[in-house]
Amino acid sequence: MLQGKWLTALFGIVIAVACGGHAFAQQTIKVAYTDPLSGPFAQVGDANLKQMQYIIDYINAKGGALGRKFELVPFDNKSQPSDALIALKSATDQNMPFIMQCSGSNIAAALIDGINKNNERNPDNRIIYLNCGAVATELTNEQCSFWHFRFDLHVGMKAEVMVRSLPKEVTKVYLINQDYLFGQSVQRDVKAFLAKLRPDVQVVGDELIPLGKIKDFSPYITKIMASGAQALLTGNWGPDMNLLIKAGVDAGADLRYYTFYAHLAGGPTAIGAGGDNRVLAVMSFSENVAPEIGNVEAEAFTKAFRDKHKFDFSAAGFRTIFEYLQAAVNKAGSVDPTKIAFAMEDITIKDFLGFDTKMRKDDHQIISEYFVGTFKKGVKYDAEGTGLGWSPSATVLAKDIDQPNTCKMKRPAT
Repeated sequence: MLQGKWLTALFGIVIAVACGGHAFAQQTIKVAYTDPLSGPFAQVGDANLKQMQYIIDYINAKGGALGRKFELVPFDNKSQPSDALIALKSATDQNMPFIMQCSGSNIAAALIDGINKNNERNPDNRIIYLNCGAVATELTNEQCSFWHFRFDLHVGMKAEVMVRSLPKEVTKVYLINQDYLFGQSVQRDVKAFLAKLRPDVQVVGDELIPLGKIKDFSPYITKIMASGAQALLTGNWGPDMNLLIKAGVDAGADLRYYTFYAHLAGGPTAIGAGGDNRVLAVMSFSENVAPEIGNVEAEAFTKAFRDKHKFDFSAAGFRTIFEYLQAAVNKAGSVDPTKIAFAMEDITIKDFLGFDTKMRKDDHQIISEYFVGTFKKGVKYDAEGTGLGWSPSATVLAKDIDQPNTCKMKRPAT
């Protein structure tokens, strides 16, 4: 009888262990995502969220990582660093191995500092920051961190692409940028590359504006027109970009607009038909790249998103993030953030367009191709139902976009 009880108990333990292992296999790998999901910049955050979920569904259908699916957990940071740090605390309280953020380099700087402190104090509960769009140059230079991986080109790289795209006949430019870490970085780096590459160009105006506060840009357009500028160069994003260019188009300003973010949600609608062949964007992706290079799979992937959501797919870089994450988790054989961070360094992947990319070990900055798109008629895929879309006018390969860095990375003991 006693032997029977022991066998029953042993059988119960075996079943419990087996069920526990099955439960572990079914657990998701959670990725916290914090961006503005309310307030003036909510359109950007909401568009990011929908595109990320579409990509995660694709990655999960391909097996996820270690047989586990990824799960996106959104947190609204209202464009405030304090709210992003609350999201970070919630993510670490739930032992999430990753936090992702795209919008706002001031928020990125706060997250880097908060994550550095958390990971030093809590070596058993570390977290990796996946940066999908906060691009102030210093974040992978003076402020670089082992726990921070940036999956978009930094401002210095984008600024060089922008300046090289200026035609020779443009010799007078006006700069408007947002008055915070990112906008100040754009202001500094664009002027530096103008001096280096186009010393013939005169900066006839240079302004920093309060982030998300200006509703009427017509007084700025009046000043720009009076300055004699031929082109407006701006890193503005969200309503600060949309309203600025709309004001210029509505006023009939004889300008060309060179931007970082005119292609993002709301931009094409704000620009409208008056922006035909006058607005350029430095971008990681355009829906018209795939058909131009004959990549049928990439075109089908983006078209399926457009058919489902009725707005443009602009986030090819997000797919690259999750393909890197998938590769690093599988390489590490673990969801331990320290092992994954080491595994992510120097990974090379062909992105879904077929271009070579690399996560540089020295500073955790991705090196990838980039495009210049011109907003115009006659493209295969228009933007936001405007009848105009982003025609690729230049492609810059990863090998031609690299820049030196000043990062002095501090790595944890393995």
